[in-house]
Amino acid sequence: MMFAEEPVMDRVAAEVLLTLVPGVGPRLRKTLLGHFGSAAEVLQAAPSELRSVPGIGTKTSRAILAARKEVDVAAELNTCQQAGIKILVESTDEYPARLAEIPDPPGVLFVRGEIVPADGLAVAIVGTRHATHYGLAQAERLAGGLARAGYTVVSGLARGVDAAAHRGALKAGGRTLAVLGSGVLNIYPPEHVELASEISERGAVMSENPPHSPPLSGAFPQRNRIITGLSLGVIVVEASDRSGALISARHAMEQGREVFAVPGRVDNRMSRGCHRLIRDGAKLVESIDDVLEELGPLATPTPRDDGREVRHPAELQLNEPEQAVLAAIADEPIGIDEIVVASGLPVANVLATISVLEMRRLVKRVGGSRVVRSF
Repeated sequence: MMFAEEPVMDRVAAEVLLTLVPGVGPRLRKTLLGHFGSAAEVLQAAPSELRSVPGIGTKTSRAILAARKEVDVAAELNTCQQAGIKILVESTDEYPARLAEIPDPPGVLFVRGEIVPADGLAVAIVGTRHATHYGLAQAERLAGGLARAGYTVVSGLARGVDAAAHRGALKAGGRTLAVLGSGVLNIYPPEHVELASEISERGAVMSENPPHSPPLSGAFPQRNRIITGLSLGVIVVEASDRSGALISARHAMEQGREVFAVPGRVDNRMSRGCHRLIRDGAKLVESIDDVLEELGPLATPTPRDDGREVRHPAELQLNEPEQAVLAAIADEPIGIDEIVVASGLPVANVLATISVLEMRRLVKRVGGSRVVRSF
């Protein structure tokens, strides 16, 4: 049975519909796309063609065939349009490039807010929902420091460490991304509705699940791969032996991301997961300097093949005075007086701005009053 006589679906509708097919997860979706070339071709394939794909049995092939007639994809698209939800499809320009690199990226992201190029410079902060006062304080402190250094903070909007990380980034005036295990119109936990709204105004709230999806338990471990996939590295603040944060750490290792852990009291069970990570090779974190030193080379852009200008991700978050000062600093050391003349800014403003640029690892001082670019 084929659907050759039906109108060909546009790409977004087809990708969303394939996402809604029961039994077709990220890895199976990737296998299907590799075989057929597009979501629309998958949905139009004959049963025998579908069953020829490794991992596709009778049950899944029937679900795919039924989806086009039984699933109201138009209603989902209309919901997104009415609620101002963006639908990002893998391999399009708007889709996060770093996330597309992982073995099982979500085919579709439903997004409230904006994902911007500067979010390519991101660090995840995760931990237990049952955080101690110490854990909450460390999560907020580290998130604030990362935000001030120009990094986007990624977490999962859960109670405890996640919420503290989001709030720390927001208080510091930075950007933060929240990845949900539910739909973006079904915020969980419900007491974080207001926090989610704040995040969508200064970053983005996103999910691979349709907007009204309930918070099913199996979706939360699955969403952890997206949290780490968006990031250069992940910081685990507090985690028991069975914490979901350790799943995030495992995803990060599998994705080739850096793993960091904050030590805690030896008699606190919420420290056991972090201490185990440190024993297994995770970098111990006392301050954001420990993170920035490790991530510095990873945050440096590589030249484009097409010869177009490449900008460090942190540059994308600079205001006009900061851009003016950075533009005056070259690969060779330059004096403060020369920067003042080139930027047209007062000395006090230049000195303060250089301190900001140093924190963001964009420049460094050499020989007292001289400065040079760090990349």
